[in-house]
Amino acid sequence: MAEAQKETDRKFQETDRQIRELGKQVGGLGEKFGSFTEGLALPSMEKILRERFGMEVISPSVRVSKGGHHLEIDVLAYANGPINQVYVVEVKSHPREESIAQITQLLRRFRDYFPEHGDKRIFGILAAVDLSAALRERALREGLYVARIHDDIFALDIPDDFQPKAY
Repeated sequence: MAEAQKETDRKFQETDRQIRELGKQVGGLGEKFGSFTEGLALPSMEKILRERFGMEVISPSVRVSKGGHHLEIDVLAYANGPINQVYVVEVKSHPREESIAQITQLLRRFRDYFPEHGDKRIFGILAAVDLSAALRERALREGLYVARIHDDIFALDIPDDFQPKAY
């Protein structure tokens, strides 16, 4: 009986190890899919940021750390001079309600991490592959630009009278 119990315990331990390993692999796939989506959005977003908003500098995947806190921006764009604006793009394959809270929080904290842009107006863009109508409306109400993919190209999806919120 004791030997059977030892064998059962060993099998449970092995199963636990396999589940942990599978969790790591699934997490890694999620990160890779996020990177794929960001890469898919970048050419279109770069064109929009340059042509529509006049951005001079466009940087994908910006990471900054200060005081033990970290901030990650999918695409950061800015222009000095007369434009004097910053655009923060958050790319999501399937955004959820918390995605809007995430980008608005990022916009609020932006100047803490980038004081060199303290005099600029800061705008947010939520770029999404699959976005529900309700979530689109919520993002627009928050003053975020919305970009969606159409025929493999991301394009702004905003009403003519849209008024973005500057942070």
